Amino acid sequence: MRGVVKSDVETMVEEIIRGESKNVEFKEMLPKNSEKYAKTIVAFANSQGGKIFFGIVDETREIVGIDESILFQIMDRIANTISDSIEPQIVPEIEPCTVEGKNIIVVTVPPEPKRPYYLKLKGMEQGTYIRVAGTTRLASLDKIKELEMEGAKISWDELICVGYEVKETAIKKLCRDMNRYRKDMQERKVLTKALPAVTRTNLEDWKIIKKTNEGYLASNAFVLLTSDYYQFSKTQCAVFKGNDRVVFLDKREFKGPLYSQIEDSIDFVLRNIRLGAKIEGLIRKEDYELPIEAIREMIVNAHCHRNMTDESCVQVAVFDDRLEITSPGGFYNGLTFEEAMQGHSKLRNRAIANVFSQIGLIEAWGTGFKRIRNAAKEYGLPDPEFIEMPEMFRVNLYRKPMTSVGNASAKVGNDVGNVGNDVGNVGEQFSEKSVEDSDLKASIMNLISADSKVLSSEIAKQLSVSQRTVERHIKQLREDGQIIRHGSRTRGGYWEVTTTIHTTLK
Repeated sequence: MRGVVKSDVETMVEEIIRGESKNVEFKEMLPKNSEKYAKTIVAFANSQGGKIFFGIVDETREIVGIDESILFQIMDRIANTISDSIEPQIVPEIEPCTVEGKNIIVVTVPPEPKRPYYLKLKGMEQGTYIRVAGTTRLASLDKIKELEMEGAKISWDELICVGYEVKETAIKKLCRDMNRYRKDMQERKVLTKALPAVTRTNLEDWKIIKKTNEGYLASNAFVLLTSDYYQFSKTQCAVFKGNDRVVFLDKREFKGPLYSQIEDSIDFVLRNIRLGAKIEGLIRKEDYELPIEAIREMIVNAHCHRNMTDESCVQVAVFDDRLEITSPGGFYNGLTFEEAMQGHSKLRNRAIANVFSQIGLIEAWGTGFKRIRNAAKEYGLPDPEFIEMPEMFRVNLYRKPMTSVGNASAKVGNDVGNVGNDVGNVGEQFSEKSVEDSDLKASIMNLISADSKVLSSEIAKQLSVSQRTVERHIKQLREDGQIIRHGSRTRGGYWEVTTTIHTTLK
């Protein structure tokens, strides 16, 4: 009988003690109905792999063992069942092991590449299973589609969007926006070297567009980066009262190019969390209560790694105790949380990920989780929570609890704008930024009143929002007749405020 080294036995004992999980299942004996364990093997192969221990009671984790006289007979039956009932073929390791003086059988299934795996008799739609937490579940049609693409090594965002018209203006705008992002990231030292301007040739090389004799064809990535064509491509943002999804204080929905959604979502979060001020020597330094780097990383990852075959959308939720980002799709192609934390990366959307990398939204492959954790640690925040749910993934970044001093109270949401609330842990004072667009517009008008030649980029820096957001509000203010532009941007032009400024910001 083939043995197992002591360290392996110790590892198995630890797995037994922890009980059933996403990667572990127990069977007291070999079931008469082979489907009861065959579908678990299918689920392991379609997910992140796992082990079935035969000879252990599920409820009590008691090792009852298997009689040695039938041990190899049972192993043969398991091997035959796997060979006869599962398509494509799986060849897992089937090994005997002695634990606490009793024989058990361990079937180890790796995450297999030729997905989807399914029970032959049930067919692909009714016989494809995945592993969720400690249970084996029938895969949805969307999940089966994704498994098929994984098996064929196809990235959905590189596929051609049939019938979508590629306009010259859209190509030029995408190149222009990517170059703007590159310049901004170079100024922030995220991109450490100057890069040549992005051209349509680059878009072809990156499989964003495809040139034909009749013109250009659009990849799904091009569609996502230039329009709101797909209904699922949006970001839902909300502020909730308390720590659960019951009472809305504010909500927004952002559509359009993915990078614009990311920009708008980050701005939304920053408007709905506290801005801290503390004195370092003679310098007054302001910082948000949550690290901007972590916020950006969470939202970028949610879009970059989401399952595009799922009709759900990315959600950004601000609670009293946390920032919560939820994206459709769990870990991709068998990647485990442990592997992700070690810097391993498997790209679900190769074209989108490449574009994000080219403009500096992704700084290094496989470092997202570590960066979020490190940023939280530097801020003295609780360890972020990474949660894989049925066909969804969620990251929670926890806020420091607020304390009241004297009669001052801190409130978020509709009451944002009250300032001077003392927050106790480090003697910092926090002032709340308004979530209302009217207050942001009023702040812009205040800055224009103080300096009629102020640039939108300077306003963006002072208000800690994106230049795109400032320009959007300036456009609305001009349309409403609240400000007037005299002269051009480049030749001595200036702004005039025509109405009285009303704001809750003090």
